[in-house]
Amino acid sequence: MLGTILGSVALVLALVALVMSVTLTRSLGARDPIAVPRMWRRVLMLRSTIPDYAGQFSPDSQNRTTIAFIANPTKEGVQEMHERALRACSIRYLPQPMWFHTTAEDPGYGMAKDAIAAGADVVVAVGGDGTVRAVAEACAGTDATMGILPLGTGNLFARNLDFPVGDTPALLRAILDGDDLTVDVGYVDVERAFAGHGEDGRYLFLVMAGAGMDAEMVASTNPTLKRRLGWLAYFFAALRHLHDKRMTATVSIDGADAVQNEMRTVLVANAGRLPGGLQLIPDASITDGQLDIATLDARAGIVGWTDLFGSVVAQGAGIKQSELLKAWRVSRIDHARGTKVEIEMDSPYRVQVDGESLGRAKRVTAFLAPGALHVRVPARPQARD
Repeated sequence: MLGTILGSVALVLALVALVMSVTLTRSLGARDPIAVPRMWRRVLMLRSTIPDYAGQFSPDSQNRTTIAFIANPTKEGVQEMHERALRACSIRYLPQPMWFHTTAEDPGYGMAKDAIAAGADVVVAVGGDGTVRAVAEACAGTDATMGILPLGTGNLFARNLDFPVGDTPALLRAILDGDDLTVDVGYVDVERAFAGHGEDGRYLFLVMAGAGMDAEMVASTNPTLKRRLGWLAYFFAALRHLHDKRMTATVSIDGADAVQNEMRTVLVANAGRLPGGLQLIPDASITDGQLDIATLDARAGIVGWTDLFGSVVAQGAGIKQSELLKAWRVSRIDHARGTKVEIEMDSPYRVQVDGESLGRAKRVTAFLAPGALHVRVPARPQARD
């Protein structure tokens, strides 16, 4: 009998404790959703009620920095990023951030322009390299500063700026408490050979534009494999094009006499680091006011490609090769620098900018806009006296 009574009392106390725990957790979740683990938010059916419009946390915040986030809703983790961003702004007594979702028709350019017109001081791209490019295009040439919350596969621009990719708290601190860096922006004018290849146009790039095998690799990367393997999916796509025909291209830099040669790909770089830490163009700098041009070639099948990969690793480690040694190798990387590059190919080849395929073109002209973009980067350590 006594055992039954004690058991009943214990059950009642457990139910009371459960009800109190659920009530307190739901109350906490309503005020600060990110403080509740995601699993329990789902179990307790907590719904974040974050508004999608600009507001203010305090009446005296008119002179504080206004942040706008331009987010790709298809990327995993966007909702959690939204909650973290709201929390980070609130504890700093900043105006409530604006939040926009990109669409299939507009990858972020229009939203970023609207945010700047509404008074945003910092416009943050939340997504992959495509979202970053769209926001950069809107911010370039304005007083607005661009921030980055990288959620893509390559995150090329963020990695070249040494962002702590994958560390959300550190990325938010960079956006809200970081320094502004003025960087160069590249543009590519694309001329098609046939109407069926698309329209001529101008495209912005922050890291690298290219024609030839690298663009073929970008165009043929499997989206499913890309989601599962990340940047390694590009490696498997590259294997499909190892035996493609070499392209013949004529390259002219800063109006000098054009040079014609055979190659696998030609690259125009504002920055030189690839996913995986590979330094394809070690001397490239995003703040030097120069474009770096590289032509890559490989012969003798897999032997040549292996040799080419070894050359990339060697130059990333700072190992220089003599011209005599280059002449005997089955691969070659040639570098040049300038502010304007004209490339004409013997037939239409695929073109890409920052990992986005632009279709086929016969002629491309790349040029640089020095210091055209302000980017919010992690704060530099203060020097001690």
